[in-house]
Amino acid sequence: MNKIKTFIASVAAIAATACTSYEIDMPENPAAPEIGNEVSTNVMYQANPRFFGENACLKGLTAQLPRISDMGCDVLWVMPVYETGELNGIGSPYCIRDFKAVNPRYGTMADMEELVSTAHAKGMKVILDWVANHTAWDCPWITEHPDWYEKDADGNIVSPSGWNDVAQLNYANPEVRAAMKDAMFYWVNQLSIDGFRCDYADGVPHDFWSSVISELRASHPDMIMLAETANPDYYADGFNMIYDWNCATTLSDVFKGGKPSNAVKEAAEALAKVPDGNSILRYVFNHDIAAENNVATMFGTPDGVRAAYVVASMLNGTPMIYSSMDVEGLTGKLSFFDYRTLTFSTALSDEYKLINSAFKASAEVRRGELRDFSNSAIVCFTRAIPGHNLLVAVNTTGSSQTIKTPISLAGAQMTDLIDGTDTTVPVSIELEPYCYTILMN
Repeated sequence: MNKIKTFIASVAAIAATACTSYEIDMPENPAAPEIGNEVSTNVMYQANPRFFGENACLKGLTAQLPRISDMGCDVLWVMPVYETGELNGIGSPYCIRDFKAVNPRYGTMADMEELVSTAHAKGMKVILDWVANHTAWDCPWITEHPDWYEKDADGNIVSPSGWNDVAQLNYANPEVRAAMKDAMFYWVNQLSIDGFRCDYADGVPHDFWSSVISELRASHPDMIMLAETANPDYYADGFNMIYDWNCATTLSDVFKGGKPSNAVKEAAEALAKVPDGNSILRYVFNHDIAAENNVATMFGTPDGVRAAYVVASMLNGTPMIYSSMDVEGLTGKLSFFDYRTLTFSTALSDEYKLINSAFKASAEVRRGELRDFSNSAIVCFTRAIPGHNLLVAVNTTGSSQTIKTPISLAGAQMTDLIDGTDTTVPVSIELEPYCYTILMN
């Protein structure tokens, strides 16, 4: 767990500096803080089954559910569990041969049932990754219903641009829509899953999504629907959540020497697009980011990953942990095509548990007005509602750094949401490399 080092200053020192360094931060008659929309208290865990076993992956994931739940994760996103194709295949789990069958290397339908029931017993919801845009080339639909696919001028079935291992479905055909809805309802009815993360949502027409979501919610009103898109138009289709597409790349830039204030600015702009009652997914890694970047250096060092996660989570939205962030010693790019059994870290899990606890405990105050106090090395921001304040400061560098405390909070009594101690907020805060403080009153 990160240890936080602070300079404890006297009240006299606070008074001596208040009229100079911080005069601009404290108007004579400050307006009452504005209270915004409801904010998320959910934490998502994205599980790649291939990281939980060379075989019997589902049983491996089920065995980890107590640890995942204990971290404060209450939504489990399971990457595609379906039988994959081989013809023209490259090993991708997003190349689906049979939408109603479990990948035999992962396990059986009984294993899936055990996974979902165990998660539900832990109070977790389970969403499945859904691939509606395309199928594998050896999907039976290819031969049984060739008219279900897009074709070129010569009548040949085509691939989506850049993805030659799969065949593009034709949503102008109502039979395609009916078959896809049937397959989605199969998993809801068979396993009582709680929703779907919809891969490449932009590749499927809006009216299909609005129709299927409406039908799903007719019998399951609390269905979670996450669209892989940054386009806020998909909220109107019924999706609860879309991606904050720029979160990870912005944070990576910040942790590699960019302006810390950019992290606050990016989050504020993304959140402004979210209608009340909905959320936006924020993360430092997902399967694509981890496959395209060196996981040990994307945020400076491995310690930077947890620090970046603090920024991603505490700036609102629904934070997500990707299976591998809770593993020590990983380096390089993590292909999600590969099977590799990971050894999960108790120490890292415990740290994420504390961060997620702070995220949940601060929900009401996180609705308050956002103010940015970042300097050249530390992301620092506050939120306030009448009578309560939240102060978050995160060192984005590999050296000790100091930041001045906003004058309105210097000398205040606040609780450290990481270690639970009460503290008098000093006039300046020193943070060791990649360390953070989360204070609230």
